[in-house]
Amino acid sequence: MARLVCHPMISFFFFLSTVLYTLCYADSSSPCLQQNQTPLFIFGDSLSDPGNNNYLNSSTSSLKANFSPYGMTFFKYPTGRFSDGRIVPDFIAEYAEIPLIPPYLQPGYHRFTDGANFASGGAGVLLETGQGSVVPLKTQMEYFKNVEKQLRKKLGDAEGRALVSRAVYLMNIGSNDYIFAFATNSSLIKLHPEQFVRMVIGNLTATIKDIHEKGGRKFWVPNLALLQSNELAKLHNQGLLKMLQKLETQLEGFKYSTTDFYSFLLDVINFPSRYGLKEGKKACCGRSPFEGNKQGTNFEVCEDPSDYVFFDGVHPTEAVNEKFASIVWNGSHRQTWPYNLKELFESRGSIHQSSSTPCRFYGNH
Repeated sequence: MARLVCHPMISFFFFLSTVLYTLCYADSSSPCLQQNQTPLFIFGDSLSDPGNNNYLNSSTSSLKANFSPYGMTFFKYPTGRFSDGRIVPDFIAEYAEIPLIPPYLQPGYHRFTDGANFASGGAGVLLETGQGSVVPLKTQMEYFKNVEKQLRKKLGDAEGRALVSRAVYLMNIGSNDYIFAFATNSSLIKLHPEQFVRMVIGNLTATIKDIHEKGGRKFWVPNLALLQSNELAKLHNQGLLKMLQKLETQLEGFKYSTTDFYSFLLDVINFPSRYGLKEGKKACCGRSPFEGNKQGTNFEVCEDPSDYVFFDGVHPTEAVNEKFASIVWNGSHRQTWPYNLKELFESRGSIHQSSSTPCRFYGNH
């Protein structure tokens, strides 16, 4: 095992690369819009955060990944992503042939024709989740509204609205609402589990409806993998699927894709060799979810993160993110249903919907 030790020291290369990246995109006067371009708008938590938390007040937010060894493989410096390299939205952008979507809060970047990433590590659907130290979903939605206004102003009302309508919306959020409630002994845990889940699903539904009202039509909303509570995970995931199916009948032009992250993660943990991995339960840096949920701080780092499922105590390695992203992008309708993300990106009107019944497609659990 390598002797590199996890410690919160911000890399000079992170600072330099951020400056260079900002300069590359500083000229936003010309949107450079390609014909029928499909932007990618991302809402979520640490599984989707490209570094927004880097720009939050350090005195109120410690939920950051802007120190080594985060980013050690692909970027070679800590970008703020909670992984050793790329996260799922990075791979989706690559598959869709658009640039990596930088943090919305990164100064100097205002060209949103490719999309925007509002995700924040630790964020939840509920305002109470991580309050004061994250960007909650409600605030992420306010950021999106600002972007939508800017697009209409720059491109003209008609083209701005058309771009928002063509866009695909990734919404991977909700786990922290349950995790934080138990970790902080919140009054929410006194609710009946079904009541708690209805509250989370209800707030998520309201946000999706708000995006739809602004013109959004195509959504990817995966289910949750809560290793701390299978009961809550199952209740949430059942409620999520019912909600998406209901919205499909209620909202004009609404199309959704969902992926069974719950079964995928359990399978890759229990059978890592099926995915070309070696270690399913021990984290590369820090403690695994089975030893307590802690980020990689003052722990030795493994030599090759691509052998592991988890990078720190909670977050997957780039290798696992890539495997999941490929399923999300062009998996069969038994894996990602009723459409995969590639079909949503390519759609201009109606898509042929598979009549197959979605089911678990990994191992038996």
